[in-house]
Amino acid sequence: MIDFSQLDKIIHEKGRLAIMTLLAARADWSFQDLKAELKMSDGNLITHLRSLFKAGYTTETKEMLGRPQTRYALSPAGRTAFTAYLNVLESIVRSARPGG
Repeated sequence: MIDFSQLDKIIHEKGRLAIMTLLAARADWSFQDLKAELKMSDGNLITHLRSLFKAGYTTETKEMLGRPQTRYALSPAGRTAFTAYLNVLESIVRSARPGG
């Protein structure tokens, strides 16, 4: 039986999954780069980033580069949670295959 309750509800939402995937692929991303890559509005993106930060999955660093810039990265807990999330997904896919 597939146990979907093992999926991390924080990560599983489409927008947050996209953010986590990008953050897992690169050391850090600026807010503007995430916004451009994901084609999200400022409000939508910041809401998802706040949820991930509150869960301890991301870090944020503020810099002054002519104008303020915020950069986001996966925290160690976020990297662990994302790896666990992917493992659960892989398990679900394996069990859904014939002979799985």
